[in-house]
Amino acid sequence: MNKKPASIFNVAVIVAALGYFVDIYDLLLFTIVREPSLKDLGVNLQDGKAVLAASTKIINWQMVGLLIGGIVWGIMGDKKGRLSVLFGSIILYSVANFITGFVQDTDQYAYARFFAGIGLAGELGAGITLVSELLPKNKRGIGTSLVAGIGLFGAVFAYFTFKFTDDWRLCYKIGGGLGVSLLFLRITVAESGMFKDVKQQGVSRGNLLAFFNDAKRFKKYILAILIGLPTWYVIGILVNYSNRFANAFYGDNAIESGKAIMYAYAAIAVGDILVGFVSQYFKSRKKALYLFYAFTIISGTFFFSGMIQNDAMMYVACTFLGFSTGFWAIFVTMGAEQFGTNLRATAATTIPNMVRGALPLINMLFLDLFQQKWGLTIIESGIITGVLVMAITLVAVYFTEETFHKDLNYTEE
Repeated sequence: MNKKPASIFNVAVIVAALGYFVDIYDLLLFTIVREPSLKDLGVNLQDGKAVLAASTKIINWQMVGLLIGGIVWGIMGDKKGRLSVLFGSIILYSVANFITGFVQDTDQYAYARFFAGIGLAGELGAGITLVSELLPKNKRGIGTSLVAGIGLFGAVFAYFTFKFTDDWRLCYKIGGGLGVSLLFLRITVAESGMFKDVKQQGVSRGNLLAFFNDAKRFKKYILAILIGLPTWYVIGILVNYSNRFANAFYGDNAIESGKAIMYAYAAIAVGDILVGFVSQYFKSRKKALYLFYAFTIISGTFFFSGMIQNDAMMYVACTFLGFSTGFWAIFVTMGAEQFGTNLRATAATTIPNMVRGALPLINMLFLDLFQQKWGLTIIESGIITGVLVMAITLVAVYFTEETFHKDLNYTEE
């Protein structure tokens, strides 16, 4: 008797989506509560250098945690199983969230976010890998889009949780509680059958060096990272510094970075759900990416067009920018589809975290090179950085393999 195909609304999809929801809630929470939390810890908000130093320190520690965690959880996902990561990662960042709610200085804050970053790194890659392997090829793009799309609303929930409670410590504790609640749901999720088969075969699994000791595999890996760069240029530069751009565009403003990010992520979530259906319609991952890259170029052109002259228009621009980068789900799905079952979790977990890790490099271009060394304005720096990022990405996607029809039940030699 033939086994009934898995539904896109099965338990694995729902649990992976909720897991990513909590993941994004935690990942973006610091940006939303940055000023009140730093003020509570003794940082003088009138001292711009002190605020920037403290913020950068905390974000950098979290980023380092994400990079380390991406490697650790990716390898574990291929060696021990996808579910081991889904359980282990959420336990770690739930505990780190609770601890963050009790920190007393910025050093403790940074260390807590470091361990939270390690935990957060495993959530999306393991969830996307599991869903990709459980669903048939004609449904996995939609399934993974639902995971990312629903999950990204976690940023919206984080924003309104802080607005409702007005207590940054409680917000972190709530995040920890949400994570613990998910542990009980995950008991009902089954392990990937593809992983079980590979495990029984005794094939080498989770070998990080395998991405670097074969030229073809290395090329696929690098291209898979580069196609995701526009997401963090848009969020990390244009949206994150939206108040500074607003000052350059029209002077005095009341733009809140947290609100701008909330609008952007709500739109990203809509885009991420839609992109799965777009990919299904075109029967192509790459055509869906090209469409959303076009949206990114159009929204970026509007951003720098000079038409933004008030706060309302800036929030609208951030919303359009967010929607245009709603290809995160397809980007991560393609990373999972590029590689065999014995390396898939490692690829799907490290690739998005490598893209997140590229943000400091993009910031170096935007801030250190173009503005500080070359003396360009924030607008000029933003335009040049965006052109470089999009040029690299378009070349990368051109040489990237189409994976829509790819059978995932294979291993890397």
